[in-house]
Amino acid sequence: MCGRYATTTNPARLAAALDAIDETGVADPAATVSYNVAPTSSVLTVVDRHDRDHPDEEASRRIRQMRWGLIPNWTKAAEPGVPVKGKPLFNARADKAATTPAFRDATKHRRCLVPMDGWYEWIVEEDPTGSGKGKAVKKPFFLSHADGSPLYMAGLWSSWRDRSQEDAAPLLSCTILTTDAVGAAADVHDRMPLALPEQYWDAWLNPDQPAPEEFLAGVDPAEAAAIVARPVSMRVNNVRNNDPDLLVPEAV
Repeated sequence: MCGRYATTTNPARLAAALDAIDETGVADPAATVSYNVAPTSSVLTVVDRHDRDHPDEEASRRIRQMRWGLIPNWTKAAEPGVPVKGKPLFNARADKAATTPAFRDATKHRRCLVPMDGWYEWIVEEDPTGSGKGKAVKKPFFLSHADGSPLYMAGLWSSWRDRSQEDAAPLLSCTILTTDAVGAAADVHDRMPLALPEQYWDAWLNPDQPAPEEFLAGVDPAEAAAIVARPVSMRVNNVRNNDPDLLVPEAV
């Protein structure tokens, strides 16, 4: 699974790199930089969408902010403008997304990319004192591209509105697809986010076609081979810690 990650990009830089439209409205570029992104955070995503006023024109690439933790569009409101709190859908199994009710519709026409520098996973070790009286230790690892380049994870997104509020703004939310871990990632966890190389982006983001089944089958071998894992500070275990030192390699 992928429940924590790091991103040092900002909407303007991302839009320039992908020739996309920045729709985030973020005034402070530093506001989207986070070394300890957790579910329910507002995160950057990449989508291809048609212009509402010109639906027949070709879809354009856009950068949007979304809540990490998908809220299906059929979710009821707990109070005006607030969805009922349910299971935190921050991950979805790639092999089951097309048939799972919460993700089925998004798999067809609302797919996104979630850019990140890398993600965290933990290995749980027994009491290091060997006494049997201490607590198990969760040792964090940071998984990233070997050359430090950004990773783009396959995701799904949803637009939720409180239907009782006529002019309510939509609440955009997303989830990250996961698949069986391979390569270095498999040494840390049995699941990993579904990283997509650039040659897959156009087909994945195309809102007019369903998700290519082959993309959901697993991580591209070349992409998986480029992933490395390194131990990092246990400070990342506390989501309140959020600084570059979280990524400093630690001795095993």
